[in-house]
Order: sequence, then structure tokens, then C-alpha cells
Amino acid sequence: MSSLADHIEEPTSRAIAAAVARLVTSGELAPGDRLPTVRDLATELGVSPATVSNAWQALSRAGLVVSRGRSGTTVRGAPRDWLPQRYQDIDGSGETRLDLSRGTPDPELLPSLQAALTRVPDRAQTSSYQAKPDIPELHDLLRDRWPSRVESLTVTNGALDALDRVFGTLLTFGDRVLVESPGFPPILDLLEHYGASAIGVSLDADGLLPDSLASGLSRHPKALVMQPRAQNPTGASMTTARAEALARVLNRTSAGERVIVIEDDHSGEISTRPVVTLASWLPDRVLHIRSFAKSHGPDLRIGALGGPRSLVDRVVSRRLLGAGWTSRMTQRILLELLTDPVPVEQVAAARSAYAERQRTMSSALARHGIDLPLADGLNFWLPVHDERAALVSLAAEGIRVAPGGPFLPADSRTTEARVAEARGGDPRGAHVRVTVGIVREDHASIAAALAAASTAG
Repeated sequence: MSSLADHIEEPTSRAIAAAVARLVTSGELAPGDRLPTVRDLATELGVSPATVSNAWQALSRAGLVVSRGRSGTTVRGAPRDWLPQRYQDIDGSGETRLDLSRGTPDPELLPSLQAALTRVPDRAQTSSYQAKPDIPELHDLLRDRWPSRVESLTVTNGALDALDRVFGTLLTFGDRVLVESPGFPPILDLLEHYGASAIGVSLDADGLLPDSLASGLSRHPKALVMQPRAQNPTGASMTTARAEALARVLNRTSAGERVIVIEDDHSGEISTRPVVTLASWLPDRVLHIRSFAKSHGPDLRIGALGGPRSLVDRVVSRRLLGAGWTSRMTQRILLELLTDPVPVEQVAAARSAYAERQRTMSSALARHGIDLPLADGLNFWLPVHDERAALVSLAAEGIRVAPGGPFLPADSRTTEARVAEARGGDPRGAHVRVTVGIVREDHASIAAALAAASTAG
């Protein structure tokens, strides 16, 4: 490769960082390649070492390079090998002023566990390994609050645990599965783990598009995985009218009638939209998952799975040969959090706070000419001209967001690439995900940085 200085258009920190980002994107700089020292490049460009150092810091915050002191700065390879592939792709590194890449709730908005913990039994005991896995009080409460009549219900260790159990029980190698495009990266990794092929279905602010679903059914899929509200990454929530239209599509052909629908309601308690489930029209083939991670704390690791007895009981039976059940002590904590007026009020306040943060950021972006559908939940999906340039631009401001590419199934990445290239942008994706739920203040300056990043490159 020619000298790095030959690719730098102007001697500023931002231009230096952008040039390196373009070289990483094009593959001219590969993982492990060493960058020039700060002093050497500064001398070659005729700038101060601080200018180059600031560029290296911005690239590090964007997750593109790794600085190891006297060992120098290299292009980042695969981070933390124990992470699944798409987790690696969205995993940020290094310190940053504001990390909006994680998709996690604001710790200050989680309900207090103090009172609930005082009512947990003082011994972790169980009377039988063959006993029903759920404590009756929580089971009955969840059944009463389920969005549709349900034959069978069981408590799980969160939404991804439920998805893992369902995929492992119902899917076989080579099955095709319809997924949202964009969708949640761990779902795509999980399907690949089981040897299933993900087929992308497009969506808008009201949910999956019926025509795109109909097109996907021509591939004879085994299942459809969808997020009915606060969709990650877009923040879309499905309307009743859209759900009814999707149900009609699924009932229209023999291929559609064989599809098992798996709904991941991962942000239920903090969502401002009412839950809508296809089980209202397709009760015999919808598995609905409810998670309490976003509302009550990711570390509680608790959710629930409900649906036809013929499907849910297969999951319960298989689970008894492994994890067995979700800790009944954790179940007791969740029961207290769902019934005690104080934590119930705290979760309601969090729901209002997240909604207000979405509205405030939406209004701030609109002042920069960026009009997006008002998102639900913690995240929104920001269109950008060039993904890498956007990440670097925000990193220069001390802000980290998640790149959009990992949220796309493989077939959708190809489609997204054609659209992006037609716009003159990055062929690997034209969006980034922003976790606005943790933004407590300074919305105006963050919106300005996001708006600048959207046109970077």
C-alpha cells in the first residue's frame, strides 16, 4: 500500500481518522496491520503530534484500531473471541464520553430490589426435581396478564434463553426462518448456530410489511421470528391492523399455514404501545415471549414463554434435561416487583422517561432536517451516508453507536448494499443504531453530532 499520508485529504484529526476508516473499509488496511507512529505521521504531514493522537483516539473509540502504548497502534482484529460473531461486530472498545451502542436500559431507571429481596426465602431449596418449574403465584399472574388466551406458559431465563430453547426444540439443520430486516443480531447468530437460514422480511413503523412476508413465504420457511413492539433496532411497534394483515398472509397459502410464529416482546413493561400478538388470529401456532430485562434489570435473567401446549411442553421437557428451571428465588423477586406498588410505580416512571427521551431526541433531530418515525423503547435507527464515516465522526465527539451492518441478515445485506452504493455510501450498511434511552440530558448537542455523522463521508 502507498504511504498513509497519500490518502489523507487535509491535515486535521477528523480527516486523518476518516482516511484510515476508508482504508479499513476497503480492506487496504487489514486486521493486525500496524499504523505509523504518531510522531512519524505528524512529521510527514507537517502537523503537531496532538493532531494525529486525537485521530488515533477517535479511531479507537470507533472500534477500528487498538493502541498498545509502546507496541504501537494496529487495525483491530476480532474482539473478544468468546463473543458470538455479530456481538463482536457491535462490541465497542476503549473509553468514550457517551456510549449509545449497548441497547441496555438506564441503570438509574430500574426499580429497587430492596423490598423484594427481604421477602425471598432464606434457603434455596426445592422439594422435587420433577416439580413444576414455575411458582404458582407468578404463573397465574403472568397468565392473567398475557396478551391472548394461552394454553401453556413457563418461566425462562430471559428472552434469548426462550428463543434458544425454542430454536433447539423446533428447528432442524437447513430449516429456513423468516426474520426482521433489520433485526436483533443475536437472533441471527443463534439461527446460524442451529444451521438455519435467515430470510429477511422488511418492516416499517407499523411492523412487518405484508408483501415482504408473502415473498418470504415462497421460500417455504419453518418459522417466523418477530418483535411485536419496541423493535430492536428500529423502535417500531406493530399495529392491530398490520397484525391482522400479516395473519391473513400467513393463512393465504399452504406454506404460510405451516409457519410457527415466534414473538419476542423483549421490552414489554417499558413500551408505550399496547402489545399486539398474532395469537389473536393464529392461536395454534404462535409462541409469545415476554422479557423483563429492560424493565426490571438484565441481571435478573427472567422472562416467560407462552403458547400452544403442544409446543411449550416440548420446550419444558427438553429444558428439564439441562438447566431444569429458572431459579424459584428469582421468580419470587419478579413476583414482588410486579405486585408491589412501589416498583410498579418506578417501572411506570421509567416508561414515561424513555418515551420523553425519544420525543426530545426526535424533535432535536428534526431541527437538523432529520425526520424519523417516533420510536418506542430504548433505540432508534438512524440513516447515514457512510457507516464507517459516521462511527468515526461520532467517535471524534466522544460518542459511540452501534454499526448497522450486523443487524441485517445475509440476504438483506446484499440488498442494503445495492441501495447504499446507489446513494454513494458505504456498501455494507446505511444505518447505525442509537440507544437514546440512556441519554438523560444534552439532547441538542448529541442530535447535532448525530446529524453531522449522518452525512459524513
